[in-house]
Amino acid sequence: MREMTSGSLKSSASREHSPRMLRQSKPTQTQEIAQPFRNATRIQESFTSTLERMALLWLAARMPCWVTSDQLTLLGFLSMLMAGAGYLLARWHPVGLLLATTCLALNWFGDSLDGTLARVRNRQRPRYGFYVDHMVDSFGALFLMSGLGASTYVDWRIAMGMLIAFLLLSIESYLASYTLGIFRLSFAKFGPTEIRILLAAGSVVLWFRPDMRIPGLPYRLLDFGGLVAVVAMGIMVVVAAVWHTRELYRQETLL
Repeated sequence: MREMTSGSLKSSASREHSPRMLRQSKPTQTQEIAQPFRNATRIQESFTSTLERMALLWLAARMPCWVTSDQLTLLGFLSMLMAGAGYLLARWHPVGLLLATTCLALNWFGDSLDGTLARVRNRQRPRYGFYVDHMVDSFGALFLMSGLGASTYVDWRIAMGMLIAFLLLSIESYLASYTLGIFRLSFAKFGPTEIRILLAAGSVVLWFRPDMRIPGLPYRLLDFGGLVAVVAMGIMVVVAAVWHTRELYRQETLL
């Protein structure tokens, strides 16, 4: 009887601690992902941020019900692709400059309005939106800078420098979002909208004066602007990285 009882207990313990039961008790990857997602605090302090926010809310409230955030994201992505194609076309015909300028405006409309529309309609998908939006931005920057580098209006090395600086700044911003819960959309009063405006304005000037150079300097218009952008973004990356590293060290100082 004792043996039977002992055998039964062993059998029961074996079932309780079997590998199959242990596997079932472990949380699955899907369950881990399903945990609530904490949105990072968005910081937007650019020159145009107040006016832009008002305009986006006005537009979002008047969008037809059949227009979705995904459609606007796709519009922004295709517009950036076409802006790069426009600068490539400008290598042979200046009409490409006007095409690129128009596409930059469409990119602003799609890229800036998609998130606002989701928030106004309370149809937010934080993880999906964050991931897709910034992957689209990265590929869009690649298309745009490649087109600029091929246009002959910008030295290709300067265009690649702008791309690298932009990607470094983006990486720093995404890491800060994850580790500090702060997502900074602008640096030193400049954000994506200001960059679009400056690039579009330079393109329009080059439509009228293709060989324009900076007075007193041997640089062409967009070459000079590109160099300024590379230096500015480089400084922003270094300053932000040092600042955030110090803050994280302070928060997680080992005793």
